[in-house]
Amino acid sequence: MEPRERIQVKANELFMRYGIRSVSMDDIAAQLGMSKKTIYQFFADKDELVDAVVDDEINGLQKDCSQCSVNAKDAIHEIFLTMAQVVEQFRQMNPMVLYDLEKFHFKAYQKFLRHKHEYLGKIISSNIERGIREEFYRPEINIDIMSKFRLESMMLGFNIEVFPVRKYNPADVAKVVIEHYVYGLSTIKGHKQIQKYKQEYVKKLSSDEK
Repeated sequence: MEPRERIQVKANELFMRYGIRSVSMDDIAAQLGMSKKTIYQFFADKDELVDAVVDDEINGLQKDCSQCSVNAKDAIHEIFLTMAQVVEQFRQMNPMVLYDLEKFHFKAYQKFLRHKHEYLGKIISSNIERGIREEFYRPEINIDIMSKFRLESMMLGFNIEVFPVRKYNPADVAKVVIEHYVYGLSTIKGHKQIQKYKQEYVKKLSSDEK
């Protein structure tokens, strides 16, 4: 692995575990066993490093979302594939990450917002349209409003005023919110499909824990 990539990977790991603000350039250098001067040969400052880490995260997230869409048997299956990825990712993420990004790294946070509103917005709208065609979602749904509802509800688990870190894990909040969302979209036919995928999801979780 090239030095620049090693720095980004380690920074990402530490940011996700401890939050961005809590991790200094000295911490990253010490974890890598290299001098801070070496890091500054590749990144002018912490802000530039955070920006690079966010770029990589967004690229990875978009690739994962595309795979879920391609591999899904239907719209509800796509939701469950996505939920599995989201829950796994959120379990490994410090709830302070998005707060730190918004407060202290403006440029990187704007990139995240563009990813959320442009890329994820299209993914959600496409899923709703697909579900309506498949008759798993109710045909009278306002796609624009429900897409925005889903976008904003995604961030609920990271609202530390509503869900304090000591009491709630973002992954648990995300799972409950996603299930509530998909039940709200669905027809009776869709509800049966949800139960089917829910059972498969629970079986897979039990299998993974053994």
